[in-house]
Order: sequence, then C-alpha cells, then structure tokens
Amino acid sequence: MVISKLKSRLLRKKEGKKVILLGLDSAPPELLLHEFLPYLPNFKKLVEKGISGPLRTIEPPITIPAWASMVTSKNPGQLGMYGFRHRKGNSYTDFWIANSQSIKEKTIWDILAEEGRKSTVIGVPPSYPPKEISGNLITCFITPTTDNYTYPPSLKSEIEKLVGEYTFDVVFRTEDRDTLLEGLYDMTEKRFEVIKYLMKNKEWDFLMAVEIGLDRLHHAFWKFYDKDHHLYEPGSKYENTIKDYYKYLDKKLGEIMETVGDDTIIVVASDHGTKRMKGSFCINEWLIEKGYLVLNKRPAEPTALDKCDVDWSRTTAWAWGGYYSRIFVNLKGRESEGTIDTKDYEAFLDELKDVLSEIPGPDGETLMNKIVRPEELYGTTRGDAPDLMASFDDYYYRAAGTIGHSSMFLAENDTGPDDSMHSMEGVLIIYDPQQDLGVETSGASILDVAPTILHLLKSKGAINDANGKVIKEVLKG
Repeated sequence: MVISKLKSRLLRKKEGKKVILLGLDSAPPELLLHEFLPYLPNFKKLVEKGISGPLRTIEPPITIPAWASMVTSKNPGQLGMYGFRHRKGNSYTDFWIANSQSIKEKTIWDILAEEGRKSTVIGVPPSYPPKEISGNLITCFITPTTDNYTYPPSLKSEIEKLVGEYTFDVVFRTEDRDTLLEGLYDMTEKRFEVIKYLMKNKEWDFLMAVEIGLDRLHHAFWKFYDKDHHLYEPGSKYENTIKDYYKYLDKKLGEIMETVGDDTIIVVASDHGTKRMKGSFCINEWLIEKGYLVLNKRPAEPTALDKCDVDWSRTTAWAWGGYYSRIFVNLKGRESEGTIDTKDYEAFLDELKDVLSEIPGPDGETLMNKIVRPEELYGTTRGDAPDLMASFDDYYYRAAGTIGHSSMFLAENDTGPDDSMHSMEGVLIIYDPQQDLGVETSGASILDVAPTILHLLKSKGAINDANGKVIKEVLKG
C-alpha cells in the first residue's frame, strides 16, 4: 500500500501541472471582463497574463444542465437533462428532479481517475447525492439536507470542524434583501475557506469549485444596478451591491492565488451570463386563449398548472414555465387522454412553432422568439425531452407557467422576486503562472472546457463523442 501511494505521487509529479477550475455561476463577460475589471486586480492579472474571453453556453442557458455539459463535453440531448426538473414519462403532472445519478457520461474527474489521478470537487451541479470519486467531493446547491454531502463520508466532520454548518444555497427570491445579503456572504466565505483547506490538505491534480452566490446576487439585485431595467430604482442603497460582491470575489481569488504554486493553472469559467429581465410571458394563458389548453374551471388566483382543473380530453398542448418554456403535445397513444393523432403530430408541431415564433411583445413590438424541437438543437435526445423548447425575446422574457393572470405579460416573475435572466455568453479565463500571453479567445464553447482541461493536465484519456475540442488559443500557448 505504501509503495502504491508513493508510485501514485511520483506519477502525478512527473505529469506536472495541476489545474484549478473556479466556477462562478452566471458571471457575464460584460461585467467580469469589462465594466468591473479595473476594480478587480486579481482577475485583471489573470486576464492580462492569460487567455480570456466570452464562453458560449448550451441551450437552455441554465445552471442544470450547463455545468454538467461543461464537465462532460456533452449537450443536454446526450445527457438527457433539459433543466432542473423533468416530466416523468408521459404523466401530465408528475416530474423528477435532476441529480448526480442523472449523469451517465464520464466527467473530467472520472477520466483522470482512470489514470490514477485525484480530483477535488466542490459544489458542481448536480452532484447530490455524493458519488464515490478518486479524491474528495462536496455536493452542490440541490443538496436537500446536511445528512450526507461528502465523499468520503468522513470529510463531512472535517468541513464542519472548519466552518460549522456548511451552506449550500440561500433563499434568493425574497423581499428581505438584507438577510439575503448577509447569508450570501456567509455562504461564500465558508465555501472559500473550504476550498483553501482542501487545496492545502488533500492530494489533487484537478480541483473544481462552483460558487452559486453570484447567480443569486444577480437575480436579487439586478434592478438596482441596471439603469435599463424596467424596474430600476435609482439611488437605492443596493446600487453598488453587485459591484461590491465582485470585489469580494476578487479578494477570494487573490487568496487562492497566494495558496497555489507556479505549477498550478487557474481557470475561471461561468455556465452562462446574465442580463435584465423584461418580465414574464404567460405561456399557458396564451395556450388557453388560442384553444390549445382547455380548463373545466378557471382559477380565481394565479395557480400552478398541476393544481388547475384541466380538461385533458380537449387539450392539445400545455407548457411548463421557467427561464424557457417546455411545451408538450397531448399525443394519442402516448398520453393517457391524447387528442392529437400520430399522423398529425409533425404538422401540429410546425403549427405551434409558427404561431409561437410570431408572438409580439406587450406593446405589439417584434420579439426574438426561438421555438425549436430538442433534436434540432442536439441531434439526438435521451430521457424525458419536451416536444418543443421555447424562449421569448432572446431569453429577456421568462415563461410564466401559472394560470389565473389578467394579462399575457407580467412585469415580474410569477414565482417570486427575480430581477434577471440568463444570457448565452459566460466567461472563460485560463492563467498559467509560467506564461505571459494576454490573448483573447474567439468562439470558445462551454463544451470545449473538458477537452481543454484534460489537455492542460496532459491526460491520455479521451471523451467519447465529445462535442467540444481543445481551445485553439491554448494549443498556441
């Protein structure tokens, strides 16, 4: 056993550099790489000395499945993961929640483990329940309890001895923003204390940690920052809240930079970007008005679809809300009360695509709506895919799935306070202390991250059917 461990250490030493991937959920290039960069000396150093630029994400641009796509180089169709929740089979109301067991493809750390190399994984969605890995793992924001959130299980006591009760997430759809802000900083402080502890005290070749706090900050405080937001509040005490948190993250990055040596490459990446929310489009209200979705009785107040009295025998289509809308067809032979004949399915989908794409804004303005079939985006689909995926005005409008509103458009989110939407471009920074590059990336994709990390680690492993490739600027560097 001692000889085996010594051989493993010598192998890692021979292989050379380590890689840290710091994931900042929802960081947009407009802020991190441009507007705020002069106030962020540590990020600025990485940008000026490394490789940096926008990182094109997958559709839909949401936390789950974006992080899973990043670490597997597989798109949502290949993963069978189209969001946080998924329709269960052909049920009208049942659904399942994506978790670590949903990922069947190899991750970066799975491939490295095959070479006898170790990884440390912290908060990468979806990682609950904890899986066995070659190294150490702490689960992510979907963790429902603190009963079992580490691998190995004994790591939990080390973490709690270090920071007390570990925090996975905060309640961000709230009007009590002072309490939210306090909890957000406390969560992030604990996360980085744990990152530094594991960096110093565990063996690893690859370390990946995702901070969800930036995403929560954007959703809760964007209207106080963005002067173009329709609900912008000038002079608010929160007007510098977003900028201040970025400066705090820069300080935390500096602490990591002081901890690692010249043999460690630092990568910063985000799963998607952020922009203002214009409001919500009530997709099921629209389906009702057009006769696709039929109710026996209309609710007196905004109500979730699964709580409504739907006449499925006369319904041809219904939808889920969220950052995008998943639309389902009531197909004969598939749904228990299907109404659309199989022979009419293709024509019906084309009809829906045409009418949904032409939906105008609340003042009659033209919107950039995108209505696609999953297989058009991904080439292949696994699992419980919707019939159609609909985004409204380039993701500026959220889809409201609740029923009982007096208007097709809402000024806010229908499920709680929310100021921002997700955008298609995140960020990527790659910094090697032993190089002075200062190069901008062009055309980098979130699907390129896993192949690039493996290249940086000189891994001999390969991702079967990878959608991405090694980022060309890395090859030149």
